[in-house]
Amino acid sequence: MKPNMGNADRIIRALVGLAAIGAWALGLLDGTLAIVSLVVGIVLLATAALRWCPPYTLLGINTGASRE
Repeated sequence: MKPNMGNADRIIRALVGLAAIGAWALGLLDGTLAIVSLVVGIVLLATAALRWCPPYTLLGINTGASRE
């Protein structure tokens, strides 16, 4: 897994992920939407932490500074 995300992409993903998990944790959402929000938040935080996005790999996208 080669990193394929830049810092700006990682920061945006982390913030949106935290917001999604926060909405779930605070009970702002209910039912299926709450579960979807939690899962999306976890995925966004994981991809930000790993600096790797599987769809980016499939599509040949690299938002990082080092492009090989």
